[in-house]
Amino acid sequence: MAAGAVAWLRGGRGVRGRFVRGRGGCANLRAVGKRLERVRAAIAGRIRYKVTRGGVLFILAVATVAASAVASANNLLFLILSAMLSTMLVSGFVSRLCLAGLELDFVVPEHVVAGRTVPAKLYVRNSKAWMPSFSIQVVGVEDKTPSPLVRAVYFPVIPGGATLEETVEVRFPHRGAWRRNSFAFTTRFPFGFLEKTERVTLLREVVVYPSIDPRPGFENLLAELGGEIESHYRGLGRDFYRIRPYQAFESARHVDWKATAHTGNLQVREFAREQESLVELFLDRDAPAGEWFERAVSCCAFLAWNLSAKGTEIWLRAQDYALRVPEEGDVYTILKYLALVYPLEGKAPGPPFDGFAYQIVLSASPDRFRELGWAAARFLGPADLPAGGAGSAGAG
Repeated sequence: MAAGAVAWLRGGRGVRGRFVRGRGGCANLRAVGKRLERVRAAIAGRIRYKVTRGGVLFILAVATVAASAVASANNLLFLILSAMLSTMLVSGFVSRLCLAGLELDFVVPEHVVAGRTVPAKLYVRNSKAWMPSFSIQVVGVEDKTPSPLVRAVYFPVIPGGATLEETVEVRFPHRGAWRRNSFAFTTRFPFGFLEKTERVTLLREVVVYPSIDPRPGFENLLAELGGEIESHYRGLGRDFYRIRPYQAFESARHVDWKATAHTGNLQVREFAREQESLVELFLDRDAPAGEWFERAVSCCAFLAWNLSAKGTEIWLRAQDYALRVPEEGDVYTILKYLALVYPLEGKAPGPPFDGFAYQIVLSASPDRFRELGWAAARFLGPADLPAGGAGSAGAG
């Protein structure tokens, strides 16, 4: 067994030689073999080849010419075979040069909502100063999670040293922090025999908010809660304003019995409002991960977004979290928290902060809240929220 061995490591940027020496020849050869396997795995994971239909036909033509040349011993056929083989080699070399030196950057808007298609900026830079890249296509790669890129982007030519910008559409299917967004450069240049693909992974983190679009039953729930909130805050002041007819969902303590007896219809006393409406929204994290928790997060985001748009103050609460909007942040602060929230089983909720606020509790077990002073709250449990919530959070 030889005392040393020479290992030629082939990478994406060329060929480099390395001489391996050692006293134990078998150990050195095993080390070289393991190193070559790692290199092959890296190359296979980075660059992938796919034979096209034109490539299959060309290979069949090469095989036919080769068989004819061997059978007839015709020098002209050997020359044709040599030209065809050279064409295949040149095709692979040129396509590899087209993919070499390409860099990708991907910029999304500051606020991204799950399920919505938003515009983003895609930047492709050719770091080769002297050679352009031809017929480059950028596609999304589905690796454990769907790719956010809606459709592929095609660049006929990318000049050497140039950076091209393209507006693309992206859509993230569920909330969460997307940390690994995989894309790929593909090309069939120059002859279309092979489709070469080189993967690129961006490590930039994108926080995707929960869906704020109405789902089945959410709009009816919002309208119902809006009436209850208005009824809850009407007449909480101390200055008398007027006497008016009774409306549905109003408290009976404000009924003016003298005016009711005089008119024959229920009449209530209305007082001047001393404060703006405040909604205390509690998301119970003491729940198992799954469909119910995601529905609760989606409903919480939908309510927070729409109530904030109406000028309602929101006090978002959960186990170990409290935020009042707009005093301590804005609605996007709430959405960012909901984008990253996860179940926290075994953590008991606390009592309500403001006894005069309209309270909404999203919980899979609402009974235990009543013992903590939430008796007047509006509870939204599994039976109150319709199915079809947003997908689970994850990192792409």
